[in-house]
Amino acid sequence: MQNRIPFVVSKTESFYDKLSEWIGDLFYDIFPEAGFELRDEQIFMAFQLEKAFKDKQVMFAEAGVGTGKTIVYLLYAIMYARYTNRPAVIACADETLIEQLVKKEGDISKLENVLGLNIDVRLAKSRDQYLCLKKLDYVKSTDLSDEVAVIYEQLPDFVHNDGSMRIFEKYGDRKEYPSLTDEMWGKINWDSLQDCFSCEKRHRCGLTLHREYYRHSKDLIICSHDFYMEHIWTKEARKREGQLPLLPDHSSVVFDEGHLLEFAAQKALSYRFTDYTLETLLTRLMENDVREKTLYTIEEALIENEEFFALLSRFSEASTSSEKQVITKDPMVIESGKKLLALLQELEEELVFESELFMINEYDLKIVEEYLEQITYSLSLFISGMNGIIWFEEVNGERTLVIMPKLVEEILRNEVFSQKKPYIFSSATLSSQKSFEYLSRTLGIDKYLSFSVTSPFDYDERMEIYLPSFPTDGLEEKMNYLLDQINQSEGRALILLNNKRELEQVKQFLSKKLEYPVYFEGDEEISTLVSKFQNEEHAILCSIHLWEGLDIPGRSLENVLIFSLPFPPDDPVFTAKRDGVENPFNNVDLPYMLLRLRQGVGRLIRSENDRGVVHIFIEDEMDSNVLLKIKETLPTKPRE
Repeated sequence: MQNRIPFVVSKTESFYDKLSEWIGDLFYDIFPEAGFELRDEQIFMAFQLEKAFKDKQVMFAEAGVGTGKTIVYLLYAIMYARYTNRPAVIACADETLIEQLVKKEGDISKLENVLGLNIDVRLAKSRDQYLCLKKLDYVKSTDLSDEVAVIYEQLPDFVHNDGSMRIFEKYGDRKEYPSLTDEMWGKINWDSLQDCFSCEKRHRCGLTLHREYYRHSKDLIICSHDFYMEHIWTKEARKREGQLPLLPDHSSVVFDEGHLLEFAAQKALSYRFTDYTLETLLTRLMENDVREKTLYTIEEALIENEEFFALLSRFSEASTSSEKQVITKDPMVIESGKKLLALLQELEEELVFESELFMINEYDLKIVEEYLEQITYSLSLFISGMNGIIWFEEVNGERTLVIMPKLVEEILRNEVFSQKKPYIFSSATLSSQKSFEYLSRTLGIDKYLSFSVTSPFDYDERMEIYLPSFPTDGLEEKMNYLLDQINQSEGRALILLNNKRELEQVKQFLSKKLEYPVYFEGDEEISTLVSKFQNEEHAILCSIHLWEGLDIPGRSLENVLIFSLPFPPDDPVFTAKRDGVENPFNNVDLPYMLLRLRQGVGRLIRSENDRGVVHIFIEDEMDSNVLLKIKETLPTKPRE
C-alpha cells in the first residue's frame, strides 16, 4: 500500500493527518507551480471533504462552477482507495458523461501529469453500451450494408475460434464505433432479450471481458448513476444465481451531479413490459417442438398481447414534451390485462412440463421463463393499482408499459446509506433555499455533513446574458435568431434543447445553412461528438443531455443558446411529483426549471480566461414573476 501513496505514513502517524498535510502542499505549492489557478473555494472544499472520509459519512458538497470540485474529490477518492486497497466509485449523472472524466484534456490526466501518478481508472458502462454477438450475427444475416460487415470483420480472432482463450482483448464498447448512429447501434447492442448468463458466447463477449477488466481497478471505477443503482438493486439476486455483483467491493462513492440520483434510483427499480419483446419470445418458443396444449396457450397469449397493447395505445394520451404517455385505466384495459396475466401464468405452468421433456432449447427456455416472471409481476402491479407511477411509450412502432415506484427513500436508506462509507454528493446545485433537507429526505439520508461555496468567477466581467423573447408560435423567428447568433460567434456554440422534437426542428433548419461543422446528439457516439466540438474551434454542438457535466474551456465554446426554458415534461413522473404538493408550479416545475437553467448557463465559463454570451429564449407572454425568478437565479444581470 505504502509505495502507492505519494507521502510517507509511519506506524505512529495518522493517515488522515498526513493526507491533510499532502493536500495542503498540493494546493499551496505544487499546483500553483504547475500553472493551476489557486482558488480559496477549492481549498475550503478540500479540507471539508477530509472529515467525510475520516468519519465515513455522507457529505453534500455544493460548489459553484469553476471551483475545481472534480480535482478535489478525485484526490480524496484515489488516496482513500489506495489506503483501503479497494477502488473508489465515481458515479456520473448519465452514460453520456462518464467519458468526460477520462478524456485526454480531463482532470485525471492533469493529476497524472502534475503528480507523476499512474492512476488506474476503468469505466463500468451499462450493458446497452456493448456489442451483442448474437444480435450482430442476426443483423449480419439480414443487413448487407458495409457498416455491419466492417464491424463483423474487425472482431478479434478469438471471437470466432472454438479453442480455449489464452490471449484476449477488450472489444465491443460503443465508443469503438463512433460513426454509428444511435438507431443503428440499437440493432446490434445488448438489450433485455439477451440472457447473458446462459449464452454460449458469454466467455468471448465484449461485455463479459469489459466487466472482468473494470472489476480489477486499483484506484477508480467510473459509472453512471443508473449503473450504480442497478448494482445496488441486483447484487443480492446476482449472488443467489451464482454471479458476481455488477461492481466489486469499493471504498467510497462520489455522486457527481448528485441532485439527479433520485430519478436514477426510481428508474433502476422500474419494470418495463414491451409488446415486441413478448411477441418475439413467444414466437421463438413456437419454433421448438412443444406440446399442442402449450402451443395453443402461446397463440392465445399472442392474440391477447396485441389486444392489450392496442387498448393501451387507444387509452393513452401523448404529450409534445415527453415520450411518456398518460394511461387512462378504462375497464376494457384492466379486463384485457387480467386475461393476458391469466394466460401467461398458465403458460408458466406449461413450461414446467416442457422443461422436463427437454424439447425446448435451454437458452430460449431460460430467457422465456425469466421474462415471463417479470411480465406477470408487472401486470399484477398494473392491475392492482399499486402506489406507483405508470406510463405508456410508443416509439418507432414499439409499445411499452412502464411501472416505476413513487418513493425510494426507504430502500435507499436501508440498502445504501446505512453502510459506513464515505458518500460524497458533488454539484453546483444541491440545496434549495440554502437547505439540504429536501434532497436528504427524498434519498433517505438521516445524517450528513454539508457545505456550500460559490463560484470564484467574475461573471459580470466575462459573461453576457440576453433574454430574447418570441411569440408562442414563433419558431421561424427563433431559428433566424439562432442562425444569426451562431454566425456572429463564428460557430463556437452549444445549443441546449429539451426534447427530440426540438432537436429535429433545429437539425432540419440548420442543415446546409452554415459553413461551420454542426454536430447533433444521436448522429454519432456522444463522447466522439464532444471531442470533435472541443477540438474544432468553430463547430456547433446540439444536445438534449449535456446541460450538466460538459466541460469545454477555451475558445471552442463562447456561445450558449438555450432554445427554450427547461421546464419538466408533462409526463406521469412529474405529474406524480405535482400531485404530492400544494402548489405544483412553485414547488415542482419552477425549481426544476431554475436548477436546470443554472446548469445550462454554467456550461459557458469553465476557467478564469473564458468569456462569452448566453442566450435564453423566452416567450413574449411570460409571467413577470417567473421572469423575475429567472433573473435572480442568473450569475450576472441580463443585458437589455
